[in-house]
Amino acid sequence: MLCRQPDWNQLLLLVRRVPMFLVMGTIFFLSHQSGDTLSPYLPAFPGADKICHLAIYGLLAMTVLWWLGPGKPVSPVRVALKTVIFCLVYGMSDEFHQSFVPLRSVSGLDLLADLAGAMLVCATWLMNSKLRASMQSWYMILTKRLEGACLNKPA
Repeated sequence: MLCRQPDWNQLLLLVRRVPMFLVMGTIFFLSHQSGDTLSPYLPAFPGADKICHLAIYGLLAMTVLWWLGPGKPVSPVRVALKTVIFCLVYGMSDEFHQSFVPLRSVSGLDLLADLAGAMLVCATWLMNSKLRASMQSWYMILTKRLEGACLNKPA
């Protein structure tokens, strides 16, 4: 059973990865749709797709910050840099993936929008110590709840 001999760090790492994997899966799913499938759902103004890229990669950056940020005493700048690089590499793999999807193509501007979304979120996170402290407190609450749930189970 998961709770017999818990390794709290591993369990927390797993739980903190779930939102990131959900966002990455959503990006992959949307990237796998042919161009004519998504067009009716995008707003009808120029650059709407770039705003969508900026938003979804900003969300990805938030989940990566949640995964990497709290828990260990690591420099916030280092965490933000790792997050931006992670999002950039995932964006590059996403653009490569789109090259195989009908009516989709590789776009440097899409990748730039992905990077901008990640950088915007990371810059906000770096400049807002209250946001970082809030993430740390969520982490501590999650730790206590997981410990409580496992310690209260009968053996």
